[in-house]
Parts: sequence; structure tokens; C-alpha cells
Amino acid sequence: MKLRYNQGSPFVRKVMVCAHELGLADKIELLDTTVSPVTTNAVLAGENPLMKVPALITDDGEALFDSPVICEYLDSVAGGGKLYPNGMARWAALRQQALGDGILDALILCRYEIAARPEEKRFSGWTDGQMKKAHQGLAALAAEDLSGRTIGTITAGCVFGYLDFRFPNDGWRQRHPKLADWYKGVEATPAMQATKPPAG
Repeated sequence: MKLRYNQGSPFVRKVMVCAHELGLADKIELLDTTVSPVTTNAVLAGENPLMKVPALITDDGEALFDSPVICEYLDSVAGGGKLYPNGMARWAALRQQALGDGILDALILCRYEIAARPEEKRFSGWTDGQMKKAHQGLAALAAEDLSGRTIGTITAGCVFGYLDFRFPNDGWRQRHPKLADWYKGVEATPAMQATKPPAG
């Protein structure tokens, strides 16, 4: 398998945490891929027309995207039912994944506004609105049962890792001390340690 990869992407990290948890990380070739909201990457577009990472090329040559699809595919390769529980627990895990993905979408839009747009063209109302969504999402995560190791809890862990990476002054630990305590244990797991974003 080959994975279109960028070390700073929380969605790539989610896929790689799953790969480590499932014992598949050494079966994936990482293809470092530059992405930008304003620049075309023709090679990536051939595998994912949305030009986003992650994108996975299976051993059969099939292109899969985005992270929810790839993670479920990896779980199936590992025998199924590893990170996706059955019954009502499955829907809770998928809800947590959707919530975490939505928070990350909002945070990435903020990041693009700050890092990719010239300062004189930045719109503070935009970033304020996206951060409000992210903060509402964090409050909802605080009400979730994040026990166990599922696609939902993995996604939540990647949310907090991305906050620390790109928004270190957000103060989420002060607002949500229970989540901060939960994340201490998650952050220390081998899969999270192996997939840490670059420093700085």
C-alpha cells in the first residue's frame, strides 16, 4: 500500500495511528506530498481529485480517500472489527469520528486563513466563526464516553494533538481538564508517539 502523506496533517496522522494500532504501519509506503489550498498538485489529483491528503493506493491499485474511508479499509485488511465496534457502540464511535473530523476541518480553515492568506486580506470574522465551531465541538467531545480504543477515540486524540501543534495558546486544557487528563494517557501510547507532527 502507498499513502499520500504530509506529516503536519491531522487526517494523515489519524490514518497512521490506525495503521500502527492495527499492525499495518510497516506495510504502507509513505509518499511525502505537498498540498496547498491554492496550488494544483497534478500527481495527487490523479489519485484524489479533491487534491487532499491522505490518499491511499491499495495493493490492487485502487485509490481510496479520505481518512474515514482509509481507516475503515485498514481495519478490514486487519480482519475487521478492531477499531469499529458492533451495535450501538459503532454509532457512538462514528459520531465521535465525525465530531473530531469536523473540529479538524474548522481548525484547518483557521490555519489556512492565518498562514496562507496575506495579512491585509485576512478576515477575523472567518477565523472567529471557525474557532467557535471548534470550541463547540470540543465541548461536545467532553460529554462523550471516550473509553476504549476506537476510530472515535483515535480521532479525538488527533484533534488534541493538532491543537497543541498549530494552536498551542488555545487553552483547551484549562477549559476541559477532564479531556486534558484523558489525553495524557492517549498521547503516551506508542501509536501516538510514532506519529507526532514535526516540532515547531
